[in-house]
Amino acid sequence: MVDETIDDSKRHRPDVINADIPESFDAREQWPKCKTTASIKDQANCGSCWAVSSAAAMSDRLCIATDGKVSINLSPEYLMTCCSECGEGCNGGYPNKAWDWFQSNGLVTGGGYLSNEGCQPYQIGHSSPDVTPPCSRNACTNKKYPIPFLQDFHKGKIRKKMIQCRQSFVLSTSEKEIQTELMTNGPVVASFVVYADFMSYKSGVYQHVTGGYQGRHAVRVIGWGVENGVKYWLVANSWNTFWGDNGLFKIRRGNNECEFEQQMTAGLPAV
Repeated sequence: MVDETIDDSKRHRPDVINADIPESFDAREQWPKCKTTASIKDQANCGSCWAVSSAAAMSDRLCIATDGKVSINLSPEYLMTCCSECGEGCNGGYPNKAWDWFQSNGLVTGGGYLSNEGCQPYQIGHSSPDVTPPCSRNACTNKKYPIPFLQDFHKGKIRKKMIQCRQSFVLSTSEKEIQTELMTNGPVVASFVVYADFMSYKSGVYQHVTGGYQGRHAVRVIGWGVENGVKYWLVANSWNTFWGDNGLFKIRRGNNECEFEQQMTAGLPAV
């Protein structure tokens, strides 16, 4: 993940900030029609966390905004390979730029590695070279997919125009405003500092204790709660289900742990 300083003037504050915030919240339970909220992605041998987490949150929010009528995986492959202004593909990128690009360009569909799902499924596995695949702007890379590339931006009566978002934004650092946005519109993307002890996380609420700086990482925040008196964010990582708690982790909430609350991004689908 590439570091980037966020301009505070671009931060979004949800319209409703006086909502009653429950002690715990889980997007998977709140929107059971949207199966994407429960999915765990795998970026494999590629520094594409910024694209994988953003495309996953975009998929969730599209489904939520349509009350489950459009339940698809939007393509991290297309986002990672074709958005040059978003970053450097497998060498990292900016989630906030990814949401901007989703707003201006839209996305085609695409599932995980070897899934044969959608127009442009993810092409990188754990044994693949750490090289960004070429951008395919005019054709589906999945030859078995029956819908032509340009038509894949359209979803019948529900989406007569390309799948895109009408607004992208960086969230306020206020814990309550982040919670309000999440429980109103769906999962958001967080960028945070990774230290060595995070790599061996298995369970509980993570707090940095030991180990050096490893870089930055982008993940999808799906809820929050309290465990043994410690507040946490509930987060879906993109390192497959064999990492952490079946692909999930909890990180301390309310103290900007590892800068977790400092750079959260999201957008609103154009439906």
